[in-house]
Formats: sequence, C-alpha cells, structure tokens
Amino acid sequence: MPSVALVTLGCPKNQVDSQSMAALLEQSGYLVTDDPATADVVIVNTCGFIAPAREESLAELKRLAAGKRRGQVLIAAGCLAELDPAMLQARVRRLDAVLGTRRWHDVADLLQALAERQVERPVWTGDSARPAPSLDRRPPGVTAYVKIADGCNAPCAFCSIPRIKGPFRSRPREAIIAEVQRLAASGYKEVILVAQDSTAYGRDLGEPDGLPELLRAIATAAPALPWLRLMYTYPQHISERLLEAMAGTPMVCHYLDLPLQHAHPDVLRRMRRPSDPEALLRLLERVRATMPDVALRTAFIVGFPGETEAEFETLLGFVQDVRFDHVGVFTYSREPGTPAYEMEPQVPEAVKEQRRSRLLELQQRLSLQKNQALVGQRLQVLVEGSGDGISVGRTYRDAPEVDGLAILRAEFPVGSLVPGRVVQGMEYDLLLDPLAKGPDTRPR
Repeated sequence: MPSVALVTLGCPKNQVDSQSMAALLEQSGYLVTDDPATADVVIVNTCGFIAPAREESLAELKRLAAGKRRGQVLIAAGCLAELDPAMLQARVRRLDAVLGTRRWHDVADLLQALAERQVERPVWTGDSARPAPSLDRRPPGVTAYVKIADGCNAPCAFCSIPRIKGPFRSRPREAIIAEVQRLAASGYKEVILVAQDSTAYGRDLGEPDGLPELLRAIATAAPALPWLRLMYTYPQHISERLLEAMAGTPMVCHYLDLPLQHAHPDVLRRMRRPSDPEALLRLLERVRATMPDVALRTAFIVGFPGETEAEFETLLGFVQDVRFDHVGVFTYSREPGTPAYEMEPQVPEAVKEQRRSRLLELQQRLSLQKNQALVGQRLQVLVEGSGDGISVGRTYRDAPEVDGLAILRAEFPVGSLVPGRVVQGMEYDLLLDPLAKGPDTRPR
C-alpha cells in the first residue's frame, strides 16, 4: 500500500483541504502517514497569501526536495501552487507535480497519472471538471473546521485571494449540515465555520442572507454539538437576522470575528473596503446590544500605501474607543498583481513595524483590562490538554491558535467542558478554578 504524507501551511481553510485530501486518499487505497521522510508521496499544501507565507512554502518545498529519496514523489498543492506554478517548477527542480486550490479533490487521479507516467511534471490548476465531494474527515483534537464556501468576490486592493481561489462559491447547505452531523456524532465538541467571507454564504445561490438559516439548520440537525463558532465575518454583510440567530441559538458562541483592516475613511477607500467608520461603530453597538457578552476579534493592516501618521493615529483612537477583545495586526505586504502594488507612496518597512508595535502595545493593555474585568465570572472551558495538576483549553471567548488560553487548576480529560470561575486575568490568558469535579456537558 503506497503511503502519502501531507504537510500543511497557512490558514484553517488549508487544514480543511488537507484533511479532505487525506480522507479521499485513504478511500483510494493509500496509507496516510505523518512522516514525510518515509512516505512514498509528499504533498505540501502551500500558502501564497503574502510574501512571508510564500517564502515559508518555498523553503519547505526546497527542504523536502533536497531530502527526496529515489522514487519518492513531491507535489506542491494549495494557494502558492495555484498562484505561481511556473515559479515553483523553476525554483524546486525536484518537484514532480503542481495541484491548485480548486483541484485538491483530483489528487488521487494526479497520483495515478504520475504512477503511469502519463505526463512529466504535470500542472493541474484552475477549476476542476467535477465538484468537490463531501468526505468523512477526522481532524485531530476536539475542534473541527468546516468550510462553508470557497473563493471571494471582494475587491480589496491588497488581496490576492480572488486570483488564487476564484469567485465565491457556497457549498450546498445539505452537505454542510451532513458534515457537521458526522463530526458531532464522532465526539467533536466545537465546529468552526470558515470561508473567505462567511457572511456572504448563500449569495451565489440566490440567498442574500443565507447564514442565519444555516446556523439554525445546523442547530436543529446536530443538537448535541456544544459549540458552533463563526470566523471571517465581513461587516458589510452582518444583518440583524444573523445577530438574532447567533443570540437565539444556544450552541452558537457569542464570538464575532470581523476583519476591519483599518479605521480611517481615506485608508479604507484606498483599500477598497467599506469606508464609513461611523457605520462600523453603529454595527458594533448593535452587536453588543444583541449579545452583551460577545467577544470581538478583528484584524488591521498598518503601513498601507499612503498611510500617514494622522491616519494611523485615527486607527489607534478607534481601537482605544471600541476596546476589542482580540486584535491581530499585520504590516502591509506588497503583492504583485493587486491594485495596491502600484500605489504610492509605499510606507517604509521600519515605519510599518513601528506602527505595528504601537498598536499591539495598546491592544495588550486593553486585553489585560478586559481579562481582569472577567475575574469572578463563571465560564466553561473546553479542555484541550492536561497534566501536572492543570488543564489547558479555551472559553467561548477564544478561537484556537489565534486567541488566548484558559488554564484550570485541576486535571480533566481532553474534550471535557468544565465550568470554572475566573480568578486571574492575564494579558492574553485566563486562570480559573473548576466549579465541578467532573466535566459539564451542557451547552454554554
């Protein structure tokens, strides 16, 4: 039985694609292994979003190519493979094939073509001739990401995603619900819905506001699932119906991830983003009025072409006023092929880094204050690891990998939902005392 190892770089959407490839390959008779050194085939699911991610993907491919055994197959898949296959073939000479983002489900056919030597160094990019199948994935841990759509129609001036992923395409609702049902039945405690723009779900299917109905349908079909979380929700598509569905569906975490990118109207216009900060403030007021306990995450880009010190100060003031729970800060990355690439003036790298540090320092102070205000509150903790007298996990306020941790002063089994009382709020993490000797399996 030939073996395949998958190396995944980039975002959770790439994780979903890798897990789906693994499930499909197992169905096709391959043994999926975690060890690239011994595998017959190594597939690197690359990221191509910004320059550092491309450099990381290229370096990993070169490293694996340098250690290739005789007869071993190396394939570049994913975003960088879709964005620039010719560059990969030129710079990774021992690369055997390229598989783009929209053809991951053709991976078994590609391996068959390579085994039969149908073509040398094939490049399979662009749209597949068939739809992606719905597969029974088994992600590690107790949390599973579910992709509800792919592609993007947003015109953001800084972003390559539409070139990489193609136009926005919603998955059929029935396929999403069936996948969540399988995961819940298999014991997963948290499902996270992801897309390039989750709030655009259904628009291409003739449903201008399809996400609220999807949430309610999932809750009906998989009532035992404790947590359902939304990521990548764009502000221009957040409706009153969505907020009502989130507030009225117990399994839905009161957590909203809004990639705002900036707060100065002139910068937002140059970014080709919604450019009315007052409208954003009104939206955030509605969110908090509907869900007073909501945790808000956002992301900002500093150093976008033409960003002045005054424009950056406006962003600092916005963050100070809104007091987000979590903030990601990125320096602008100049991406070839995007409208922003030709914009002038480009902000010097040193200025970008200084502004990033200033914004992160502000958010660190705000995050500490927010977490300290939680002392005394009762929160459930989803346990993800335990040992040495403690358990480590997350509350509903924290998404995996990007937010903080919750530390319980007792050991509980992985996958337990344990009620605790916050005894200390740190800059990013919470310390809690458990309020029960055993896990609490009730929804939050």
